[in-house]
Amino acid sequence: MRAFHALLACLATLLCSALSCQAATDAVRIKDIGRFGGWRDNMLVGYGVATGLAGTGDTLRNRTTRQSIANLLSQFDIVVGPDQVQSRNVAAVMITATLPPFARTGDKVDVTVTSLGDARSLLGGILLLTPLKGPDGRIYALAQGPLSIGGYKYDVNGNVVQKNHPTVGTIPGGATVEVAVGSEVMHAGAMQFLLAEPDYTTANRIATAINGAVGRPVAAAADAGTVSIQVPESEQRNLVGFVTRIESVPVQPDKRARVVINERTGTVIAGADVTISRVTVSHGDLRVSVVTDYLVSQPSLLGYGYAGPGVRTEVVPQTRVNVAEQGVEAVQLGVGSTVADLVQALNRIKASPRDMIAILQGIKAAGALRAELIIQ
Repeated sequence: MRAFHALLACLATLLCSALSCQAATDAVRIKDIGRFGGWRDNMLVGYGVATGLAGTGDTLRNRTTRQSIANLLSQFDIVVGPDQVQSRNVAAVMITATLPPFARTGDKVDVTVTSLGDARSLLGGILLLTPLKGPDGRIYALAQGPLSIGGYKYDVNGNVVQKNHPTVGTIPGGATVEVAVGSEVMHAGAMQFLLAEPDYTTANRIATAINGAVGRPVAAAADAGTVSIQVPESEQRNLVGFVTRIESVPVQPDKRARVVINERTGTVIAGADVTISRVTVSHGDLRVSVVTDYLVSQPSLLGYGYAGPGVRTEVVPQTRVNVAEQGVEAVQLGVGSTVADLVQALNRIKASPRDMIAILQGIKAAGALRAELIIQ
């Protein structure tokens, strides 16, 4: 009897260890599922000119490009009218960049350059000095440098050879920050943690985990997407260290049952724990093909030139209807079955991805799919 109890205790210990390992595997750092309030990126945009193109720039019909070239040359005391510009080696471009939080003067950021006119390719081009502005109209960075296209496009006598998208390029580290951008994560001694995917259960777990790590009730879930954190006075002087402790706290986010379907590619993605109620799926295929052949009926006398009145060649259609019906395959799923079980069962009856998508939509309409169905 003692051996039996010892065996049960051993099994219980192993089960607890397995559950603890699973929980530890599913746990993630708080910083990986959200961000602190005040921590945000800033969008920058600018208009510029790319030069050095091998005849693949904007055509002469693009008046904007010719005006830009004339304005550019006027900065060097060269007076040229827009109508005098006859160059295909220049293209008008738009430049976009993302200014990260806590950016400092002199930092480098990547920029993306896109053609604004009718240029065929930006291969080999160089972006001239371009100011990048924010929504407030203020210049925050300056961009310049050679374009990296990663593709090409050549056309001769109607023959076109193209790789990737040659009218969009990048300049790694091509912009220099001129104005520092600060971010304040603490206001009046409090911070807010914003979840990337709002969820009440996850927000409550985050607040509980933070309170456990700090050792006092400083965090509370304000709503599904916000956790308010009161920074203790003793930690306000060392805010970086306090935020570091908060970011590293592990938490297990709650999983929302979802099934994602991409009809364009026939892809079905679902979590392993997405369950389906008891349901029966019948899968069959009925194919009907209609083929019409047109035959020419010509009297034999017509070929010898003895065509009388009313004698002529006649086109006679002959139509064939073919019906092919495959046997209906049935799949039965019991209580607690998952989407993975359904996919395996449909694979056994050789259902196509399109059929799987239609079946999942039907199961959702029947109320048997216990998950949110997202169709892309």
